[in-house]
Amino acid sequence: MKKGFLKRAVKKLVACTAVSALLVGTLTGCGGKKKEVITLTVFSERANYSGEQMGWTAKYLLDNYNVKLNIVPNTDGAFNTRTEAGDLGDIVVFGSETDFIKSAQNGLLFDWEEDNVLADYGEYVKDHCSLALEKVRGMTDAKKIYGIPYEVAPNSDDFQTALYSWDIRWDLYEQLGHPEVKDLNDYLQLFKDMKALCPTDEAGKPTYAFSLWPDWDGDMVMYVQNMARIYYGLDEFQNGLYDPSTGTFHGALEENGPYLEMLKFFHDLYVNDLLDPASMTATYDSMVEKMTKGGVFASVFKYAGEDIFNTDDHLSQNQIMKPLRPEESRIAVYGLKPLGSNNYWAIGAKTEYPELCMELINFFYTPEGTMFSLYGPKGVTWDYDEDGDTYFTELGKKTSNDKSTPMEGDYAGSTYHDGECQINMTSWSINCENPDSNGETYNCQDWKSEQGDPKNDAEADWRSFTGCTSFDEYIRTGKYVVVPGTAYVEKERPAELETTWTNVKNCIVTNSWKAIYAKDDAEFDSIVSDMIKQANDYGYDKCLEWANERAKERKAAEDAVSK
Repeated sequence: MKKGFLKRAVKKLVACTAVSALLVGTLTGCGGKKKEVITLTVFSERANYSGEQMGWTAKYLLDNYNVKLNIVPNTDGAFNTRTEAGDLGDIVVFGSETDFIKSAQNGLLFDWEEDNVLADYGEYVKDHCSLALEKVRGMTDAKKIYGIPYEVAPNSDDFQTALYSWDIRWDLYEQLGHPEVKDLNDYLQLFKDMKALCPTDEAGKPTYAFSLWPDWDGDMVMYVQNMARIYYGLDEFQNGLYDPSTGTFHGALEENGPYLEMLKFFHDLYVNDLLDPASMTATYDSMVEKMTKGGVFASVFKYAGEDIFNTDDHLSQNQIMKPLRPEESRIAVYGLKPLGSNNYWAIGAKTEYPELCMELINFFYTPEGTMFSLYGPKGVTWDYDEDGDTYFTELGKKTSNDKSTPMEGDYAGSTYHDGECQINMTSWSINCENPDSNGETYNCQDWKSEQGDPKNDAEADWRSFTGCTSFDEYIRTGKYVVVPGTAYVEKERPAELETTWTNVKNCIVTNSWKAIYAKDDAEFDSIVSDMIKQANDYGYDKCLEWANERAKERKAAEDAVSK
């Protein structure tokens, strides 16, 4: 029996006016009744399920903590209803930082330091998540620890699995003899050579280096600013690009700045018949269709590049997309967050079992608990080999590929999916190091055991050429910039700036597309010049002033984390 339950039970016994004897092997209450299994109510704003937790998670928690979980999702105004009743539940999971702060300020959450609950029953959390806990302490006037954020990391030096890439058709690159690609000029030449080698796709239509789509444009043309992200190591910020190395803000219209330079690159692609002419009116889905048919050579997004192109059919034809970055590029990757992100674990103020709640939350933050949440029970679906490397068991290989796979052994009787924890909440960032392993992360894509053999000869060539087996490993072999994970939150723009901001944004986006489609360099320069004049007339200087002040605040938050 867990000590948290014991302590709470003993407190109840002391409170009784007629205390029964504490019998060997059992706890009795005032009426002499044998203590039953505890059912905790878990109110989770992230849950998609209502009812009792089932399957292998339920069995593990019952066997190890003598507890059952009743999951309550945030449907039909449940948060407001429970708030009005003054009882959010035993364990509370917030998908909204605003709701978390409001609940703490309204006395609906338990103070984790009361009765030394954190120190006695949350030892792993206390010892390994101090920065995240102190972040929470500073979120309310009471200066108390009312919970802990998710996606915590031990430091900000490492980075998340990259979303932004330099994916190209590697099989074509290999056929061209691996030409040197130092900069954007070489990159442009590479695509000219690829088009000469492969002028049409599987449907007989023209091929292009890139196929863009405008649906995701914001304050700038999305694809243009993302090229600056992966070439200069900058981050999209306000209506420009932010350099996390220096804290410098580069407005979109900065003369010879990164945005305008990348805008010129896409114009150069267009005039060389290397940019899909339908880009300005395309959709993401139409781009996917062209990528699937082999009509596009490159992507700055892994999910819109190799994840789409590398089908079984293409792989069987020795075709593949893999990353190749210009030697001078510095890709921006996003650092892990010692302070965690903006969803929170908490304990309800009216729970009768704060110690037991703390023990469960603490378990989910241990390495085994983190792995349990992600992949199932240790020794059943995964384990460590003699070198400390992580691997899936035979059952784990099946459950990781198909969650409808039935569980086996002590956990038989339901599928893996049936037993997944319905709280739907994580603890550590999946990309941070698992201290119980041999330096591997919690992310199974990084495990040595999961790398496997090359999918075809072209991938074998990529591995040989780069000396790597994964994109994250490839990033580390060259120049990259880690964008620190901080507690920085952007301020809401004042109402009087909104109209100016909108006008400037529309001016930049509209004229950027016109510049891309300019018939020659002279027209490109003329359009850019007009864009800058129009933006200045709208009040671009006011936008720059606002953005630069926010950049200073962001840099201060980054400096605080680095210290």
